Amino acid sequence: MAVSPVDESYSLTQSTTLYALFITLFTLSIAFHYILSKLSSPGIHDKKIAPEAGGAWPLLGYLHLLNGPKPAHLVLAEMADKYGPIFTIRLGLRRAIVVSTSEAAKDCLTTNDQAFATRPSTVCSEVMAYNYAMVGFSPYGPYWRHVRKVAVVELLSNHRIDLLRHVRESEVLASVRALYEQYYRRSGTESVPLVADMKRWFGDITMNVVFRMIAGRRFTDEVEGDAEKGKQALKVFLDHIGMFVVSDGLPFLRWLDLGGYERAMKRTAVEADRVVQRWLEEHKRRRRKINIEDAQGATSYEQQDFMDVMLSILKDDQGIESYDADTVIKTSCLNLIVAGSDTTLVTLIWTLSLLLNQKEALKKAQQELDAQVGKDRRIRESDLKNLPYVNAIIKEALRLYPAAPLSVVHEATEDCTVSGYLVQKGTQLLLNLHKIHRNPSVWPDASEFRPERYLTTHKEIDVRGQLRANTIWKRP
Repeated sequence: MAVSPVDESYSLTQSTTLYALFITLFTLSIAFHYILSKLSSPGIHDKKIAPEAGGAWPLLGYLHLLNGPKPAHLVLAEMADKYGPIFTIRLGLRRAIVVSTSEAAKDCLTTNDQAFATRPSTVCSEVMAYNYAMVGFSPYGPYWRHVRKVAVVELLSNHRIDLLRHVRESEVLASVRALYEQYYRRSGTESVPLVADMKRWFGDITMNVVFRMIAGRRFTDEVEGDAEKGKQALKVFLDHIGMFVVSDGLPFLRWLDLGGYERAMKRTAVEADRVVQRWLEEHKRRRRKINIEDAQGATSYEQQDFMDVMLSILKDDQGIESYDADTVIKTSCLNLIVAGSDTTLVTLIWTLSLLLNQKEALKKAQQELDAQVGKDRRIRESDLKNLPYVNAIIKEALRLYPAAPLSVVHEATEDCTVSGYLVQKGTQLLLNLHKIHRNPSVWPDASEFRPERYLTTHKEIDVRGQLRANTIWKRP
């Protein structure tokens, strides 16, 4: 049946009307959001606001600059040179304050620690962190305080870490032996140098240590069938966790799933959950078997990994707040994997790179090891307290190249004042650690690798960046 010109005209007019209506509603929603933000705090116009960086795009703000190709912390460092140590930017419809000095950072996380204790709501936190159950991404409240207490007291205490020291030492020794054997097997002659992929080598050590401490299994042993698929799923999980997507800044666009990131996150979350659920079931079966043996007079089983500890704390019918025990255990283990794997690998790579480019520092470290440890035995963790120059190298590497140049985002839960500026409720906080660590007024020759500074002018600073006499644990 033929379509008449009148029908075509009507269809075109209808489409145009719907499009115009969409644009109108969209514009009104932006205007409404802007007016509401201005009226949210009475008397706000009479208070001092941190300067806003120029050059923002309409609606997008600075999302186009922070998405590459230049790393976001370097973009924000250049802005700090222009707009000062504290300035604001817009991330879509959300406002963020960028802090680039240690004094202002202390004001945020010490003076106003309660105000900045929470995390912003993001697609990743909802989809990949079990609906905000993962403590590193959960909002501040009773649940966060409870799980954080369990992690600090039961999992990350000095006693627990020391109990698992044999895991770290055995994995390092096994990796060194494998490299040594590879060197002598390469071609039957000692004159041919061995080329090793140190990123992969460090990565295998790090993941094996983390996995054994958390789940009692080696990452590199996951090589067949479901185990190999699970290993790949966890790699993808580590790549996606913490990802910022467009709808985090423009929430009304979430239904479009621009780029398909949310769909990919959901797939990754399902696969990662399947892996950790398998570990959890294995631990439960082992514990049931041990309980039966104990009832028959066998020797009690000694807890070997973090998942065992969590199972002993949380029973099957005992959750925390609105989350069941299994969810708390799985999220806690995944959180520790996320926090302890890639960050350690990045720090090891940068430290090695710095030493290879500073042969004098490498020579001093070798001389200290020869003097304090000798060549007749392997170095142990307990030797670290007698190696001040090695400690200084670690501190300087962490200062120059922190694993997370931008700290994990915080969000203000109430209006507060930072360095004389008003920060409104709902404002996100970005700490530019890269810029803070290279402040020339605090660190002479700030861009140079100088471990000696921790033996002289900065010798009272520990690896957490705090004075030894006043070390306080704060939410990262």
